[in-house]
Amino acid sequence: MFCDECLAAVAIGNTVYWFAWLLGSGPASAVSPMIAHILGERAGNRGGVRASLRMGLWAVVIVSLVVMPVMMSAEPILLFLHQQPELAHGAGQFVGLVAIGLPFSLASMVLGSFATTMGHPRAGLWVSMATIAFNALAGWTLIFGHFGAPRLGIVGSGIATASSSVFGCLAMLAIVHGNPHLRAVRMFRRFGRPVHVKLAEVFRLGLPIGVTTLFEAMLFNTMTLLMGTFGAAALAAHQIAMNACSITFMVPMGIGMASTVRVGIAAGAGDIRGARRAGLVALGTGGVFMLVSGVLMGLFGAQVAGLYLGRGGADDLAAIALAAIFLKAAAAFQVFDGLQAVGARVLRGLKDARMPMILAGGSYWLIGAPICFWLALGLHMRGLGIWIGFVVCLGAAAVAMVARFLILTRPPPG
Repeated sequence: MFCDECLAAVAIGNTVYWFAWLLGSGPASAVSPMIAHILGERAGNRGGVRASLRMGLWAVVIVSLVVMPVMMSAEPILLFLHQQPELAHGAGQFVGLVAIGLPFSLASMVLGSFATTMGHPRAGLWVSMATIAFNALAGWTLIFGHFGAPRLGIVGSGIATASSSVFGCLAMLAIVHGNPHLRAVRMFRRFGRPVHVKLAEVFRLGLPIGVTTLFEAMLFNTMTLLMGTFGAAALAAHQIAMNACSITFMVPMGIGMASTVRVGIAAGAGDIRGARRAGLVALGTGGVFMLVSGVLMGLFGAQVAGLYLGRGGADDLAAIALAAIFLKAAAAFQVFDGLQAVGARVLRGLKDARMPMILAGGSYWLIGAPICFWLALGLHMRGLGIWIGFVVCLGAAAVAMVARFLILTRPPPG
């Protein structure tokens, strides 16, 4: 079986991998608003679309060359951070293999953004589903040694994860080649020729986007570590509530990705009223969905938690009771979470990336983190204090992002 030590090593290794992936995902995310603006300016501008797409893929190569050596040094990094040698070794094996798949994963993200902005959002959906299935089958085969394959354990998990990234990238390339509308862009034409203006724009927009995402992820990861100091029941309840919130978050995130395109096309055409209208519709839709989600969480928190645990022993019952309390706090921030998620992406459609990064950093780390620590440790509210801190920082982020969008899309006088 996949031992507890292996699971712990993969969990630690994933923190290194996701740090690299989140930074790299920023330049990949910049391709969508860039292409949207180009299409808004002139719908048939294939040359401009091709240049942005090509430089997005160039950025993937550049970012990968920077972060892959860091990922392949995961073991000494984790040892420096005083992790157990056995776990650090296993994590180093896992991350070293997964690093090979990083450029393919980021390239797949670029191609998915290109397809979505060009009006083919289902391409990314089908590829994601196929990639998940491929990863599950490959992992089952290589970790446990099925179908005559050797039983590789943690090494098999790394190979499966890297292979699934390669599979996803090749699948996206096949879709782009097979779709006449996407193939007409001729993405590989003059691929080796740099377009310095577009490459600079990819990084100018993309790096702040990546850091913005990193700010949020780092806060929640840090609070998970803090929650672990309050005992196993508190940590289990926290993970249950976080998982439930991550599921509801997917809907406003998807709405936000669509709004990046709609706002970007309107902004590219110089239609500031249209950009404002598209953004407000997205914010309203995301907000209403999360309002319904919040009501359900508040009313049925214990039932939701019960889906994760069997209501068996005393430990399970304690975790369920705590998760129900945390989910009531989550219910209070659902609308905020939806608005900040959509708000960051409508601003992305305006090619506004640096200020959202500053707003996110301030909301999560100047407001959220100190309040979480103060309530949890200073006022001895423990886990509940952390979740109340989430309400405050997500509320601050939502207000800041929406206000920024309203200011930037303010109609001209007259």
